[in-house]
Amino acid sequence: MTQKSIVILISGSGTNLQAIIDAVKQGRINASIAAVISNRADARGLQRAQRESITTAVIDQSKYSDRIAYDEALIAEIDKYNPDLVVLAGFMRILSDRFISHYRNTILNIHPSLLPEFKGLHTHLRALESSNQVHGASVHFVDNELDSGPVVIQAEVPVLANDTEETLAERVLRQEHIIYPMAIAWYIEGRLEVNDNEVLLDNNVLHRPVLWKEKQLVFSQQH
Repeated sequence: MTQKSIVILISGSGTNLQAIIDAVKQGRINASIAAVISNRADARGLQRAQRESITTAVIDQSKYSDRIAYDEALIAEIDKYNPDLVVLAGFMRILSDRFISHYRNTILNIHPSLLPEFKGLHTHLRALESSNQVHGASVHFVDNELDSGPVVIQAEVPVLANDTEETLAERVLRQEHIIYPMAIAWYIEGRLEVNDNEVLLDNNVLHRPVLWKEKQLVFSQQH
């Protein structure tokens, strides 16, 4: 049986990329990383991939006149590798409907909030300003609306009285590095799929996302 492959899209330092690389090396994700692609030539995550002899590519957003032209170039690059899954790991671009349709139900993203709360940017600051007691991260399938696709798994992080945006972000990021490889592994193993906006894990509909809390997985009573 041919090993499955993933393509990872990044824009920055690539800490989630590193967590995925480590999970592949340790056998927790039974897939190869076919390529790491960035929209920025200065993304430090490219160096992480190159150190592991993973193919890298840069599709420089500054060289394209609009989002459609850029996404067509990105699709052409990704399709060279025919991946089973496209993984967004800090990829800071809004993808076009054309791109999402081309990879329908095979794009995963991680977002630093407990969706549907705090879609978009500055999630940690917004959590603090809202006096939330609990914050976290969500892994979701990507659909045509920003940060709105079906959520697979979430990790909760308590908001502490003395938290700053930076301290809260750091603790959330540590949880991202746990739940993202987990969700990717489920998909690669054939345990996870999305059908008509419903997420299925082990053929059971997830009425609520799986929750990673206090170092264990919590499934809703309806699972």
